[in-house]
Amino acid sequence: MGEAKTPEPARRSERSRQAILTAAVELVGEVGYARLTIEAIAARAGVGKQTIYRWWPSKGAVVLDAFVGLGGSSEPAALPDTGDLEADLKTVLRATVRELTDPRFELPSRALTAESQSDPALAQQFVEAVLRPHLTAIQERLRAAQRAGQVAKGVDLSVAVELLVGPLFHRWLLRTAPLTRAYADTVAELAVAALRPASRGRQG
Repeated sequence: MGEAKTPEPARRSERSRQAILTAAVELVGEVGYARLTIEAIAARAGVGKQTIYRWWPSKGAVVLDAFVGLGGSSEPAALPDTGDLEADLKTVLRATVRELTDPRFELPSRALTAESQSDPALAQQFVEAVLRPHLTAIQERLRAAQRAGQVAKGVDLSVAVELLVGPLFHRWLLRTAPLTRAYADTVAELAVAALRPASRGRQG
């Protein structure tokens, strides 16, 4: 027997969905989030407005799905664990800087960040779909380091994660200074120094 074929309506539906997401990303880059409209997305994707509203309640929700799709998956790869916590965190923070400064990611990310300020539901979706998996992965790497004696016992690891990523997002969001690989390295070095057990912190 031959393989079962995907029904044509399902194929058309998926093609339309991908066209909508592609159109949303393109238009955010071309006109910005404020001037983006469902009508413009529909026109670019070659679908009707109701097709979009059947899947998404707002343009913010469309952009969020498109943003997640840019990365292929909201699930991050496991963080490196070479035994050298500082080196591993530098690798992670450098990657974060690359993503935040990549125009493909930066434009929709800034749009979603801004829209989230007035849309609590979208904000929660953004956190859970985009931010939470990565924050959790960093926390698990810190937990392994804590078990290995590289991070002080009793440290609140959720706060430690914010100590690492908070400065990057602050500089990115407010544009207080260039967001660079060197800055990421400095943040990692200072954070690791602060998180070490006291006896380690006094060495060398």
